[in-house]
Amino acid sequence: VICLSSKVSICTLKTSKVTNVLQSHEEDDRKVRRREKNRVAAQRSRKKQTQKADKLHEEYESLEQENTSLKREIGKLTDEMKHLSEVLKDHEKICPLLHCSMNFVTVPRPDALTSCLPR
Repeated sequence: VICLSSKVSICTLKTSKVTNVLQSHEEDDRKVRRREKNRVAAQRSRKKQTQKADKLHEEYESLEQENTSLKREIGKLTDEMKHLSEVLKDHEKICPLLHCSMNFVTVPRPDALTSCLPR
């Protein structure tokens, strides 16, 4: 910008406008950079949340499978317990040791056992 001494105020005004335009442009650039940075940070945050949710879902599925498996095992063990209880009841009905008059012996000896067994 070339200024003549008579037009100094006009020249100053133009310089001021140019400075304002440059400052405004720099501010716009800063805003654009800040928005872009914020957009990237928001994307990163959403991705992290999604990954966390996916991990929790996988853990949930795994625990559900384990729970189902444990319930199945409980069912099998309950059935086995019922069966063994029935076998024990049936055995108690015919067990010679339970019906022996010498059942006060805590540690059975072979000779005590033979006296209680049917011949």
